[in-house]
Amino acid sequence: MKEILFQFGVSEEKFQVIPFGSGLINTTWKIVDKQGYSKFILQKVNQQIFKQPDDIAFNIRLIDNYLKKYFPGYLFVSPVITITGNELVITDDGFYRMFPFITNTHTIDVVEKPQQAYEAASQFGKFTKLLSGFDASLLKITLPDFHNLSLRYLQFEKALETGNADRIQQAAGLISAIKLNKRIVDEYEGCKEKFTIRVTHHDTKISNVLFDEAGNGLCVIDLDTIMPGYFISDLGDMMRTYLCPVSEEEKDFSKIIIRAAFYEAIVTGYLSEMSGGLTEIEKKHIHFAGEFMIYMQAIRFLTDHLNDDIYYGVKYEGHNFVRAGNQITLLQRLQEFISKLSA
Repeated sequence: MKEILFQFGVSEEKFQVIPFGSGLINTTWKIVDKQGYSKFILQKVNQQIFKQPDDIAFNIRLIDNYLKKYFPGYLFVSPVITITGNELVITDDGFYRMFPFITNTHTIDVVEKPQQAYEAASQFGKFTKLLSGFDASLLKITLPDFHNLSLRYLQFEKALETGNADRIQQAAGLISAIKLNKRIVDEYEGCKEKFTIRVTHHDTKISNVLFDEAGNGLCVIDLDTIMPGYFISDLGDMMRTYLCPVSEEEKDFSKIIIRAAFYEAIVTGYLSEMSGGLTEIEKKHIHFAGEFMIYMQAIRFLTDHLNDDIYYGVKYEGHNFVRAGNQITLLQRLQEFISKLSA
């Protein structure tokens, strides 16, 4: 750690390294001075997930340069450059990066108020809007096929052929629910050529937004998954993670509901920035965004269950089965909610 800090121009004698955050992918530390004030965030990039950390650094550098040139007033948390002029420190142990700690800001892990959902949605919308003039094709693909629903469905079908026979039999109800909703895959395929490819965050959980002390959204963070994509990925992921008061880990499905005020806050917040940028066909698919993301996550959890849990970490037998059932229930609740909106 001493050598890593040195490469970022930070003296171990003047700073203390403290484990920080609740992220599940990268390992994170807070660097504080001797008076206890936070100064930096240090991260080790998870190479099991991100095979080419240099690609992430490349994407962030391009976006940083673009925003500095065209929108210098936007708060973008730029990486700390090493003493050799790089964004990453590479050791035998892995890839490390550092960011300045933005004082008087905080993140939240759970959306508790509609206003929080609105602020987050407007920030993700603003990020994409500001980058509307940026050529998204220049970005490296850090997670290939991350939100490719058609591929996820093919993987599901493959699991039905080669997966755990006992689990396939036990999951008959969930398998049927996935198949009955295949029109979501067909609609996704029909829309791909009509949607605009934009700079898309792809991981719009609430903890990836910085808030000020008054609760106002300031900017988005955690740019590892920044890639070319469709607006339904960002809007849909907010719906998937903000609408329900319980997470995908909840076993009691009676607690899974759609909070109407939060739905309105997400859509209103996102459109406050993106309304003028979305095409007419995209605006007609705002409701579809939530179905798209929830359905895809249900498929991924169920596929992993049928394949004996080779991707997602599990804490008990049938954990991914519960997650899949949770997301199928959330999808059904959303579909019921949307049908009432359309009535």
